[in-house]
Amino acid sequence: MGRRTLRIAAVTLLAGVGLWQVGQGAWISVKARLAQHLLHRAWARTLGGESEAKPWPWADTWPVARLRVPAHGVDLIVLAGVSGRVLAFGPGHAPGSAVPGMPGTAIVTGHRDTHFRFLERVKLGDEIVMEAPGQPRSRFRVRQTTVVDSRTAVIRSGEGAPSLVLLTCYPFDAVRPGGPLRYVVGADAAGE
Repeated sequence: MGRRTLRIAAVTLLAGVGLWQVGQGAWISVKARLAQHLLHRAWARTLGGESEAKPWPWADTWPVARLRVPAHGVDLIVLAGVSGRVLAFGPGHAPGSAVPGMPGTAIVTGHRDTHFRFLERVKLGDEIVMEAPGQPRSRFRVRQTTVVDSRTAVIRSGEGAPSLVLLTCYPFDAVRPGGPLRYVVGADAAGE
């Protein structure tokens, strides 16, 4: 086998691996977008009275809220739970946290590189609109953005005025996922 043949084989192999990596990255985004389409359909069924309306037959989660951020063109369906499987398809509502718009703090988490990428552009005063089945639409205003260490930070969802926390990994452009830092957007109920 000559040098030229080895070079061609090496270039072909590297191109193949590169295309495979690009495809993997694109698949994550495609899956996230397709899931939101299916989730919007399940959300409509939820609003129609169906309890735990699964977006696809094998889903282990269901829509619990709708999150909109008009200033950033965001319209997302929020799912029950915060496991990795749930967050692959959409933002998740933390179990044990308040229902959006009810007394206490509702905590919603999402991946920094898909659904919650917009959080890096959120500004103080931005409006966040949350809808939950059987509840009036709730409006919140961003009051704070901060970075915390997940190993020491605690977000309490106790009683009190309705508030909302949106949470994602940080930094937004990290090469390796799973670090300890989290980006936190805190919002308080806004008067109608």
